Amino acid sequence: MQLNRPGEYCGLCGISGFRGNSVALVSEGLLALQHRGQEAAGVLVCSDSKMKLHKRKGTVSEAMSDIPPDFVTGRIEAAMGHVRYGTYGGEGLENAQPLMVSMAGFQIGIAHNGTLSNAGLLREELQCQGAIFMTNTDTEVVLHLMSRHLEKTGFNIPEALEIALNRLQGAYCFLIMTPDGFYAVRDPLGFRPLNLGRFEEGGWIVASETLAFDVCGAEYVREIDAGEILYIPHDTFVLKSGRFSNGSNLFSNRPGLAQCIFEHVYFGRPGSRIFGDSVYTTRLALGRQLAREYPVKCDMVAPVPDSGMFAAIGFARELGLPFDMCFTRNHYVGRTFINPASAKRATMVMRKLQPIPESVKGKRLCVVEDSIVRGTTSRARIRALREAGAAEVHMRVSCPPHKFGCYFGIDFPEQSKLIARNFSVEEIADQLELDSLGYLSKEGMLSCVQAHNPCDYCTACFDGEYPVKPPEPVAEYEVYNNHN
Repeated sequence: MQLNRPGEYCGLCGISGFRGNSVALVSEGLLALQHRGQEAAGVLVCSDSKMKLHKRKGTVSEAMSDIPPDFVTGRIEAAMGHVRYGTYGGEGLENAQPLMVSMAGFQIGIAHNGTLSNAGLLREELQCQGAIFMTNTDTEVVLHLMSRHLEKTGFNIPEALEIALNRLQGAYCFLIMTPDGFYAVRDPLGFRPLNLGRFEEGGWIVASETLAFDVCGAEYVREIDAGEILYIPHDTFVLKSGRFSNGSNLFSNRPGLAQCIFEHVYFGRPGSRIFGDSVYTTRLALGRQLAREYPVKCDMVAPVPDSGMFAAIGFARELGLPFDMCFTRNHYVGRTFINPASAKRATMVMRKLQPIPESVKGKRLCVVEDSIVRGTTSRARIRALREAGAAEVHMRVSCPPHKFGCYFGIDFPEQSKLIARNFSVEEIADQLELDSLGYLSKEGMLSCVQAHNPCDYCTACFDGEYPVKPPEPVAEYEVYNNHN
């Protein structure tokens, strides 16, 4: 797979204790999170204390179009769903989530957002102990670890889960369902977002982004804390975030936070609150700060739709420049980074975004982009603008240059393929045929978030300062790791 843009990384939505059609609401929540993954979708239902699973490849609408009628019959205690983006040969339906297994007579389902950086080593260890894996996902490692400890703990699921979680490294948010309730889990460093909401008429909802609450008619309550296991019983409105073996409300002593700043730059959807901050407000601030650091003389500011939109608005407002569109987007074309042939990728880029000659002809343009990965798509778009008659094309990027790989839930290409790893900003500008290029500084980027201190964010893809040791090479894992 040849990536020209970072890959989105899965979305979670779960509802428990709601006296209504939880399946329909979870489907609506997943639709709001569709931007986080379009490869597969699935929903797990607990009805009359029995769990049922439905999943298929494709979008949420495709997955829900053939959902069995019995999914909405009986007394539905809870439902949870997952939208998935995966890589490296993990496109089979068996890797779609949620996963459901029978464990010592207990039905257990799991859905995961993130990447376990030590999953390869854990999988190798478990296979040496006789474990048989049915999927290629790192998520299945968690189920095997729980199973190993379930009998030892007297079939105490929370204790077995806690033991399993303390073996994990990397980024993870889990929804784990049993016939009695479900658990919402966030890793001790808080790489990925997970939020709690509630319904006025009773019941709880957990989702990767708060926008899912809006479409489901729920009220935002709070973030799931980093290192927290929150238990939501199906038959009561009482939440339980109990005391664990370390004597706290967290299953792991938190060494600090490493929240992914790229959730604000690119992944999160405007309208959501992530890590306590509005994505919309943060992106406007990114654009304003970018304009302060790299102003430009031009006739108009234009975004690369859609992720560059709000940074471009902030950029234009800060400099008092006209804001307009230089591209029109075809929403019926799939993502451009999935085609491995460079020539075909360039064709797909033009199918997705076409220049508007009447908007750009004879003008000095400043195009605002959220990031540049390989540079292939940016080069094709800039050439198209010049062919459409642009007099000058400048580019401003609302984050620093990407120079390092990510092992915590962002699907960048291998490090050697990152254009900023191999070339200076001036050289990149020459390669992309730009009149000028400016990236937002790391300090400027971090100044745009307000709810947490700058030290609470992971910036490893920009500076190589990894909060967790990158994974050791494991030959087999390199084949199957598909980044849930």
